[in-house]
Amino acid sequence: MTNNNRHSSSFRDPSGFIFVDQGVLKRSISPLYFEQYHALKSSEFFKKLQNAGLLIDHKEISESDTEIIIEPEQIPFFTYPYEWSFSQFKVAALLTLKIQKFALENGFSLKDASAYNVTFHKGRMVFIDTLSFDFYEENSPWRAFKQFISHFFGPLLLAKYNGPESLKLMSTFIDGIPIKMLSSMLPFKTKLNPFLYTNIHLLAKYEEKHNEDYKGDSKVAQLSKKGQLNIVKGLYEYIKKMSLETTSEWGNYYDKINYATDAFDQKSQIIEGWVKQLETKTLIDIGGNDGTFVRKINHNLKQALVCDIDYNAVDINFKELKRRKETFMLPFVFDVLNPSADIGFNNKERESFLKRIKAYSPDVTMALAVIHHMTLSGNIPFEMSAEFFSSFSKHLIIEFPKRNDSWVQRLLNTKGEFKGHFDFYNIENFEGSYSKYFNILEKTPIKGSERVMYLLQSND
Repeated sequence: MTNNNRHSSSFRDPSGFIFVDQGVLKRSISPLYFEQYHALKSSEFFKKLQNAGLLIDHKEISESDTEIIIEPEQIPFFTYPYEWSFSQFKVAALLTLKIQKFALENGFSLKDASAYNVTFHKGRMVFIDTLSFDFYEENSPWRAFKQFISHFFGPLLLAKYNGPESLKLMSTFIDGIPIKMLSSMLPFKTKLNPFLYTNIHLLAKYEEKHNEDYKGDSKVAQLSKKGQLNIVKGLYEYIKKMSLETTSEWGNYYDKINYATDAFDQKSQIIEGWVKQLETKTLIDIGGNDGTFVRKINHNLKQALVCDIDYNAVDINFKELKRRKETFMLPFVFDVLNPSADIGFNNKERESFLKRIKAYSPDVTMALAVIHHMTLSGNIPFEMSAEFFSSFSKHLIIEFPKRNDSWVQRLLNTKGEFKGHFDFYNIENFEGSYSKYFNILEKTPIKGSERVMYLLQSND
């Protein structure tokens, strides 16, 4: 019966699968994994990881000779590795290594090290694949080592040397970036680093020579537990020290916008008033930069998704979230002109942004200083952006910069001889197009600026 409700992303592991039961995500464990599951449970290994906040909590629903069903703590909105900033990706890698170390010390080992085994929940990364653990076999190497390199270490190195946008490659290489490709994309100087040469370049040569599978299992290879712990420790220490020295146009956006302090404060007050008025519990801020305006809302939000195209801005947001120990904020990388698509087998293994956000159904969508970029940079007509927002927004708080706004003028001036094509960019056409999908509840100009705030309600 549960097989009929199997989630489209859960088919790779013979130990079990996840399924949806009346809107609740559950996990079915097959007899193949009974021995490991009972050992993990009786050793209280799961409970230790859960108490440490490393593994998603779960409760056992039922057990029979053919199936054990557990119900994990529900995660309202999933983000994927190709939607994380550098620091988020780094934290995910460190979490995986920390769990492998703890598993080894307790007689277990991770049988896989996929970046999709972790996600962001309640302000921190958490491991979500309960069935990833197997018994440790004496003198055996970590069979998930090469998967860790292709899913975590390699992508982080590409981001460090080629820019964080390299992490988007994870959406193309869902099974991890090929190690030979990683080796070829890294600068020559990395070959002079003994640690990188061993764990990337030499590994790529060995893989090509022996034509091994991506997990790198070797029937004759032997490695002591101490040796394996040393590898895990080496990777952990190297990754922990990794950093990016990048800046961006949007990373310090709020230092450069043409708002006076009073106008900035008024905008914050308008947003807060509308959010309170709607008794908002969940919202998404599209183009939310570093989360500044969401943090200014003095209201008890259950969860706020804050996404932006700029990796640096998302990174700043994530670091601030960690500093403040916030549990309600979920930052991630998002390009409104190219939202994450359905990918993987049958295009159903990883869901698109639109599917996830429609299922999430936020109480409020915020789109502040976004519409002029969509319209003038992306050439998206007002009616198309209105249709986009209406597909998942009950209420929309949107900011419209008028034609005389300095940022609008800057974008228009980049159009050269085609500038006249954008004569339609004005507040009347904006209101006319958006009125086809939304009712205008309130409209408030921001004093001392060329911007107008709107509170819209879907007319569906």
